[in-house]
Amino acid sequence: MTKERKAQLLTLAVLAGAGAIVAGRQWNWQAPAIKVPAAMEAKAEPAAQDTVYAMLDAAREGDPAKYLACYTGQMLTALEQSVKETGTDGFVKYLKDSNAPIKGVAINEPQVLTEREVKLRVEFVYQERNEVQFMYLEKAGAGWKIARVDATERVKTLIPYGTPVQ
Repeated sequence: MTKERKAQLLTLAVLAGAGAIVAGRQWNWQAPAIKVPAAMEAKAEPAAQDTVYAMLDAAREGDPAKYLACYTGQMLTALEQSVKETGTDGFVKYLKDSNAPIKGVAINEPQVLTEREVKLRVEFVYQERNEVQFMYLEKAGAGWKIARVDATERVKTLIPYGTPVQ
């Protein structure tokens, strides 16, 4: 077979394939879907960081139920008591007011303390300062809950948030 003949056959095969694709689309033909067995589907377990982000989202939205759902143990009890004392509206105002000045959040990878407990370093970025807080989360069912937190520590920043670039 000559080079020209091979080129003609290859061209004919490519055109036939393109024609088949066009015809298939006109008749709404779709390739069969590949079904993955349920046992092989990977179900991603929520990370500890997801709980902190959910807590911050709930505070920003002013949703006390979602906010409280991120906590467990004595922290949850203390927060529920705070809701009772301030009332739901007062607690919503507190959540929104305390979250409003936060410009950003940086969460380090969890430090595993035990099989059911991790420690997270959470850095809150404000306009004029940064603060770090360590949060301890416990495994609760399929996810994580905030069990306790350390006091916040101010972090010295070389360039404050929002400083114009020169």
